[in-house]
Amino acid sequence: MTTPVQTSTALSDVRYEIRGKLANRALELERRGYEIVSLNIGNPGAFGFRTPETMRLAMIENLQNSEGYCHQKGIFPAREAVVMQQQDRGIPGVNVEHVFIGNGVSELIDITLRGLLNSGDEVLVPSPDYPLWTAGVTLNQGKPVHYPCPPETGHEPDLEALASLINARTRAIVVINPNNPTGAVYSQATLEAIVRLAEQHDLVLFSDEIYDDMIYDDATFVPLATLVDDGVCVTFSGLSKVYRACGYRVGWAIVSGNIDHAQDYLNALELLASLRLCSNVPAQWAVQTALGGYQSIHELVRPGGRLYETRRAVIENVAASRFLQMVKPNGSMYAFVGVDPGVLPDFDDNLFALDLLEQKHVLVAPGVSFNVNYSNYFRITLLPDVTTITAVFNKIDEVLQAYAEQ
Repeated sequence: MTTPVQTSTALSDVRYEIRGKLANRALELERRGYEIVSLNIGNPGAFGFRTPETMRLAMIENLQNSEGYCHQKGIFPAREAVVMQQQDRGIPGVNVEHVFIGNGVSELIDITLRGLLNSGDEVLVPSPDYPLWTAGVTLNQGKPVHYPCPPETGHEPDLEALASLINARTRAIVVINPNNPTGAVYSQATLEAIVRLAEQHDLVLFSDEIYDDMIYDDATFVPLATLVDDGVCVTFSGLSKVYRACGYRVGWAIVSGNIDHAQDYLNALELLASLRLCSNVPAQWAVQTALGGYQSIHELVRPGGRLYETRRAVIENVAASRFLQMVKPNGSMYAFVGVDPGVLPDFDDNLFALDLLEQKHVLVAPGVSFNVNYSNYFRITLLPDVTTITAVFNKIDEVLQAYAEQ
């Protein structure tokens, strides 16, 4: 064979730099014996966090029930547990037929977009975003249109800009709350305004709430579906983050709101769910135990807890640096850290991330990975302990000081 294999042109606009060239370079350095502090991915297991034991036991005890395919939407106990959680949160009219269990939220993002979009349809995606949303829209023939969530608004959506981007081709609005990468937790007023816009223009709401119980201090998480009157909302969550079970690959999507107007869409989602047969069965048995059991996440996000104290250390280290600035993260497991352009006007986040990796063996995600039009930010995870994160910021300042001296 002399002709190179041609790849799909659909991939030309798809990026996922969180696991891209920098991460591959980090692997090369590790193979050479260097210890890399990997802050580019929110992977709790890599930092010593354990999935609650009760969830592991629930899987073990049900292994005999896990060897065959299950229903394409998921096992009944898992879907019922999700329904009960939604009802406890004040979301009416949801039943197990409206719940889809997937191999993580990632698979469900793809399925729900595929069931909605035709070629050229537009989806409003936040900027910065979790880049899977932008990639998912693109791969499903749509056009991602980014609405700004700038530092000046505390990383909450610029509602005027969002409204201005809606046109006849717009089909949906994506909301990520609590937010990845910024850690913003949106106010009820902001969420209500987005819901009214969606209902006014007959847009589907996609609410990514995978960090729903991971909030700090006096921040309040408001489930978007509780505010929907006449629209259709698809809510996403799962076991990966709050329950520290990324490897289980269990997520769920709940369709709520005006279900009468969503029957064709529900049928499309069931068809797509059927085509992949079913999601991972053994780990689904952990869902009922997770949602109905003791919520250990609360210990981690309150004062004295591991995530809370690392977040505090990040805030203090940013404040102590003459180079750095940041909107305090109120949720999720990330901080979106900026470099003051008044101090380093020529700062380039990609170059910085590479220099930090090569010189200090610390891996971060450049801000441009999250579909922003500025290049002076980077994202880190809050998963390391305080000692590690303090050492990381010392190394960051050393690289930035070297830039300043040049």
